[in-house]
Parts: sequence; C-alpha cells; structure tokens
Amino acid sequence: MPDTQTAADILADLIAFPSVSADSNLDIIAYLADRLEQSGARVHLMTDDSGIKANLFATLGPETDGGIVLSGHSDVVPAEEDGWLSDPFRMRRAENRLYGRGSCDMKGFIAAAVAMAPAYADLPLRRPVHFCFTYDEEVGCLGARQLVAEIDRVGVRPAVAIIGEPTEMRIIEGHKGCCEYTARFHGLEGHGSQPDRGVSAVEYAARYIGRLLELRDDLKTRVPVNSRFEPPWSTLQVGRIEGGVAHNVIAGQCSVDWEMRPVVASDRDYVRGEIDAYCREVLLPAMRAVHPQARIDLETIGEVAGLEPAEANEARDILRELTGANDTDLVAFGTEAGLFQSIGMSAVVCGPGSIAQAHKANEYLSLEQLGHCIDMLKGLERKLL
Repeated sequence: MPDTQTAADILADLIAFPSVSADSNLDIIAYLADRLEQSGARVHLMTDDSGIKANLFATLGPETDGGIVLSGHSDVVPAEEDGWLSDPFRMRRAENRLYGRGSCDMKGFIAAAVAMAPAYADLPLRRPVHFCFTYDEEVGCLGARQLVAEIDRVGVRPAVAIIGEPTEMRIIEGHKGCCEYTARFHGLEGHGSQPDRGVSAVEYAARYIGRLLELRDDLKTRVPVNSRFEPPWSTLQVGRIEGGVAHNVIAGQCSVDWEMRPVVASDRDYVRGEIDAYCREVLLPAMRAVHPQARIDLETIGEVAGLEPAEANEARDILRELTGANDTDLVAFGTEAGLFQSIGMSAVVCGPGSIAQAHKANEYLSLEQLGHCIDMLKGLERKLL
C-alpha cells in the first residue's frame, strides 16, 4: 500500500522538472504518463497548437460514466524570488517539510494521486478513476479549457472532480471567477496646442475607466441571495493604464488592464455587454467623427470560470465522509474547478499544503499534510468499489 514516503519520492521527481508556465511541460507529462501506464492506466495525451504543452487524461477501471477525477496542474510560477535557501528545482527535506517550487502548488497532490494508482489498479473497480494533469493553469487555465472541451466531446462523462489545490485539506466548494482583459485605444496623434484635431487615446481610455467604475457600483446591487463570499458581490478593478509619449503630444495609443471576479457568470456577461455597448454607441462614434480609423480593441487575457456553491454536490459529500469534516469553505483564489463544473460535474477543491506558501521563496509542503492527502485518497477506494 502506498505511503507518505512513496509520494514524497515522486514529489522529488516532479519538482526536478522546472515546468514553469512559460516553458514546455512535455517532460513532466511524459514522466507522469509512464508511471500511470506502469500501473495499467489507459493514458491519453492532448497537445496545444504549439506542440510544446500537453494535458494528460488517464483512466483506471471501466469505460463508463460516473467516474471520479483527480486533477492537478503541472505548471508552476517562476522561482526568481530572492531568499531561496536551496535550489528551487531540487527538493530539500528539513524539519518534516519538503521544500521546492511547486511542492504545495500543486505537485504534492499530483504525487499523492500517482502514488495511489497501483493500489487502485489492484482493485475490482466498479467506478472509474481518472487522472487529469493540465498545462498553463497559472496563466489562465488554458490547458483545463482544452481538457474539459475534449471530455465533453468524447462523451464519457465523469461525475465528480477533486481539484487538489493547497487548502490544508479543507473542503472548498466555491470561489469567484477571474476574468482579465486589456482594452487598447487607437486614436490620432497631434500637437497638444490643437487637441480638437487629434483623438486622444488617453482621454477616451479615461472615459472607459469611468464607465467601468460605474459598473463596479452596479455589481454591488446584484448580490446573489445568501452569498457567502467576502465581499458578497462581484468585484472589478483597474490594474494598469499606459499611454502617451509627452506632455504636449495628443496620445495616439493607450491601454487599460482590468479584471473582474464574478460571483456568478451572469455578472461577467452583464459587465461585458454594458462596456461593449458603451464603446460601440458612445466612444467609437465620437472618436471616428475626427478620425475614421480610430478603434478600440479588447483582448481577453483569461476568463476562468468560478466554482459556484451548489446545494447538491456529490464531490463535497464524498470529501466530507472521507475527511470527517462537516464544514466547507469558500476561497478568494481561482482554480480549474469551475471548468469541470461547467460540463455538469460536481466539483470541490481539496489538497495538501497552504496557499500561503505558494508563489514565494522556500515554498514547502509538510509531510503531515502529504500524509493526510494519502489517507483521503486511500479512503476514496470505497467509493470506487
């Protein structure tokens, strides 16, 4: 039977793959595929358009609907912070902690899941268990979007998804979405002494921001009944504005970076519809009255679905039984869970380690947390039988 030490050894291997989002993850996916194939899993890989990123979808048990997904992302953020006491891509053990980039976010859960594969394979499974390992979660959940679309297309539908982000093994049944956009304004440069002959991209960007702030206030009036989020409404904020070249030059270019964290998808649709209408009906006619080639381009950096708490949630109920916890929580950070929910699966977030350790120097996962995760996955055997 797998133990914490087995999972720790696998974690050491995983940390040694510097699978930063900006780089290829093919090596770590090949390693995971090999281990799962040795356990008898049927492994399917899907690459992105570039061919240098891949998702892994593997199955043990019957080819039927109703399976349980164990999901994690293979990518990590860069390890460029000051203060690392050792090589971030070589696991260091000290004081019952496992240090290294990705140790808690979230290679620890992946290691525990893969460590359990041989034990699952030895069982007469009545319900399939699926392993889903994705690329580019840290930069917009790009791999998970491709993965759930493929699951939806193939038609063999798992029922439950457990996303092993670090929650200290608390059961998380909801989080807001995260939508990031860049609006680019293309006006007409000119001399500052004749502002009527130019189209200031900065000024129209300022009007755009003003409308976003009005919509931010509107969102506070759209709070879902019994919302448990803090704050309970969808939020919106402008993170960056850049444009212009000098005091006395009408700005020809300007960009605005903004984000929204919707409680429900309808809030995202409301804001997008309103700001698009404002551009189309108000800003662009005024800009093109002076310069017919003026335009506003909106780039979607990422739209990560939120995980909406559901009254009926088999994933939550299973995890309550396995962990003994009665309480569930919501979190502020985003995950891939909402994407699985979007194709009809029940989903929760539950994994070893603390999000407080992620994305910083000397990231670590405690052996105790890894052990709790192994215990939970051992308990999952009952649900697969």
